[in-house]
Amino acid sequence: MNDLETERRILTDYDTIAVVGLSTNPSKAAHAIPAALQAVGYRVIPVHPTAERILGEPAYRSLADIPVPVQVVEVFRPADEAPAIVRDAVAIGAKAVWLQLHLRSAEAGRIAADAGLLYVQDRCMAVQRALLRITKAGSAP
Repeated sequence: MNDLETERRILTDYDTIAVVGLSTNPSKAAHAIPAALQAVGYRVIPVHPTAERILGEPAYRSLADIPVPVQVVEVFRPADEAPAIVRDAVAIGAKAVWLQLHLRSAEAGRIAADAGLLYVQDRCMAVQRALLRITKAGSAP
């Protein structure tokens, strides 16, 4: 399911990323990776069940609560939650879903494909951004 062209397209064409499972703990990957993306120019929107703000941004309880258009949904939740998250991504009109490293879901992939969403799984968004040398959506270093 993964290919570099899909990854490049997501990282280049889109700049608004809702992160489901963004952690309040800076020592966790689910905080550090979105922070790294934010640092290079992506707009990161936290989705967290209890936090008010993360990374200086308002946190929302669900994707449906986000009041602005979301282009990419990045997932830091267990793989068995991915199908429901992809359904929510489809419902809000997202263009892509990215499951972080070690997260795989064939069902989520089918849901994304059926809805015409770009889909990446089992890849670190920050690592792939660095490998592809993309510093901000729509620009290169």
